[in-house]
Amino acid sequence: MSNSADSPGSGSMGSTPARRAGLPPMRILTVAVFALAGLIFFTSFNTAKGTDIRTDASLLKLSDLIQERSRKNKGLDESNATLRGNVESLAEGDDKSTKAQDEKLTGLEQSAGTRKVAGQAVTVTLNDAPPNATAKLPGYPEPQPDYLVIHQQDLQAVVNALWQGGAKGIKVMDQRLISTSAVRCVGNTLILQGRVYSPPYKITAVGDPVKLKQALADSPAIQNYMVYVNVYGLGWKVTDDGTMALPGYSGTVDLHYAKPAE
Repeated sequence: MSNSADSPGSGSMGSTPARRAGLPPMRILTVAVFALAGLIFFTSFNTAKGTDIRTDASLLKLSDLIQERSRKNKGLDESNATLRGNVESLAEGDDKSTKAQDEKLTGLEQSAGTRKVAGQAVTVTLNDAPPNATAKLPGYPEPQPDYLVIHQQDLQAVVNALWQGGAKGIKVMDQRLISTSAVRCVGNTLILQGRVYSPPYKITAVGDPVKLKQALADSPAIQNYMVYVNVYGLGWKVTDDGTMALPGYSGTVDLHYAKPAE
């Protein structure tokens, strides 16, 4: 936002001589502004100590910390998957359960998303538009930065449409979704179950390919997204993957919730 000051009027000069005792109000304001600007400059210089504030090392360290935590969470997920596999191997021994109980447990695990699921698969890929994109069709405004990036609502629209199309399981990037999964974006990155991803984003679903693609086409939210695809060049690609298997969810299933402060 730019600030503008009204210039004084050029009215006719009267016969009364200008007062010399003190500065006119506009001059006083001007001097005060320059004094404040000088103070801010000095404070900024003293804080920066000769460094470039725009490339503050603390911001770089924060980015590195996020990436390191994402890698750590990935390692913990893999370790958890190994331990879960060991537990399942031990459980396959004689645990005195009946066949009906075993079948019920398997069904519950499949519904929970902790079991591998295989079948015909469809993958949707979303990507940011080129940074130098322009409106490809007449009658549309020139793009704003907000028009050229993938938003959380776009990813959620795809996931919801695939569920609506009868998906038996969905994988976002390399992680299986379960009932407590939250697809969230912060800035230009996706945060999913403690890990961070950058575009392009791939969402894979196992189910009837015809129904899955029809559900994508019928989604009003995706229809709106397709306007930006056609006008500004946002990335959109739907592919048939043939038969493939999605991994079971291997992360923690503990619920985390807020507690009132004491």
